[in-house]
Amino acid sequence: MSKTLLQENETMAVARYVRMGPNKVRRVLRQITGKSYSEALLLLEFLPYKSCDPIIKVLRSAVANAKNNLGYDTTKLVVKKAFADQGPVMKRFRPRAQGRAYRILKPTSHITIVVGS
Repeated sequence: MSKTLLQENETMAVARYVRMGPNKVRRVLRQITGKSYSEALLLLEFLPYKSCDPIIKVLRSAVANAKNNLGYDTTKLVVKKAFADQGPVMKRFRPRAQGRAYRILKPTSHITIVVGS
């Protein structure tokens, strides 16, 4: 990834091609940005959205990167940035009445979480 995205004391994790619309993921990511790791994890466990599961995986991966690669203490980590970009859209067709075809768009997302102390 680009070094311009990270500051000196930050690490990141990315999940690509998550089968979920980016707007649905952003709704949750806005709530955890700026929170500590333990607070964000607790919030994600109890939010009722399906997008919380892949976000938890990315958050845990980012914290594991910070702990193993840079030796940071996990209790002092904060979610600095969290965003979701749109991935490729899978196009499918569903048969409709009188021989018509109806296009179904299945969006994907790229989830990025940056943590730092």
